[in-house]
Amino acid sequence: MPVYLDHAATTPLRDASRDAWLATATMLGNASSVHGAGQEARRLLEDARERVAAVLDCDPIEVVFTSGGTESVNLALQGLWHARREETDAVVLPDGEHHATLDTVEWLHASHGAVVRPVPLRDPGVIDVAAFRAALPDAALATALFANNEIGSVNPVDGLAAAAAEADVPLHVDAVAAVGHLPVRFRTLRGAATGSAGLVALSLSGHKFGAPVGTGALIVSRYARLDPLLHGGRQQRALRAGTQDVAGASALAVALEEAEGERAAEQVRLAGLAERLRAGIRAAVPEAVFLGAADRLPGNVHVLFPGAEGESLLFLLDMAGIRVSTGSACQAGVAEPSHVVLALGRPERDARSVLRMTLGRTSTEEDVDAVVRALPDAFARAVASGARAGGRS
Repeated sequence: MPVYLDHAATTPLRDASRDAWLATATMLGNASSVHGAGQEARRLLEDARERVAAVLDCDPIEVVFTSGGTESVNLALQGLWHARREETDAVVLPDGEHHATLDTVEWLHASHGAVVRPVPLRDPGVIDVAAFRAALPDAALATALFANNEIGSVNPVDGLAAAAAEADVPLHVDAVAAVGHLPVRFRTLRGAATGSAGLVALSLSGHKFGAPVGTGALIVSRYARLDPLLHGGRQQRALRAGTQDVAGASALAVALEEAEGERAAEQVRLAGLAERLRAGIRAAVPEAVFLGAADRLPGNVHVLFPGAEGESLLFLLDMAGIRVSTGSACQAGVAEPSHVVLALGRPERDARSVLRMTLGRTSTEEDVDAVVRALPDAFARAVASGARAGGRS
């Protein structure tokens, strides 16, 4: 059986989530209809909303179901931009964000004149709160990752949220990599913020914690000023028009509850497996360098293999039955250096020589040991391949 160490890209569908989807999908009824079937669908939908709110510590009305993380990020960033105060035009954007954020902000810049205020990462890949605070005055909005999806570093989100609240700037947090794996509490992170400033939006994606692909949510503070992306109905506080996916919402809620119930134990187990993997890599490939902060996503191991192209290593390991990645799955198939590694101040050759290995609830010690056994040969062959390629003229 292949060894799957790419849980950050997507993780296996949970049985309970699949069963909830199937049970709900066979029911007839539009949640916006007033007859009995419609009201039963509405009951199931609102039950799912309440269950998600209970896990994430927000009000049910603040849960807006979406098709996943990318839509949630777009709804937050575009929605906040279009609802901004007229005299503001800056977007505070830390380096190393996910491409869903980077590409959306770039589109706002190109199409709407948004002024981008970059915030550097400080080693080892964490957003600098002081630099973030310095970029906030008179900004239209700010955004930040809860935890970096590539290198795994966890950001000081409470400090970022407090700084945004003090500056009277709305903040979106991309928590796609964190929800289901770290404690994420919307009300706690929002703190004493009032009105439409501070943390007002938080995005998540179901397939990162065992719900079906195509499910997700944006937590939107009841006080946020946000324009919708879609028009054509008043569903979900008029923030997302269209017939609501009751089956997807139910499956998301079940997966989130199950992930939260396992989270504390899984954090300990995965952290142990990750340390076993790091120790094995150190012994098998002494040249390897580990990137990211000590405070990190529990199943994330991000490794720089000097002299070896990450893409070559990926394919060699794949041939050995080991599934890993070179970075975000959203950039898969695109031969380019990791923008996150570049944001750490490392040269392009390093940014092309990294692998992301991410463990999940199905990962075992045997999986880790299989990776460690396969690495020395794959590394040696990747280095040799790079040397031959470099010798051609």
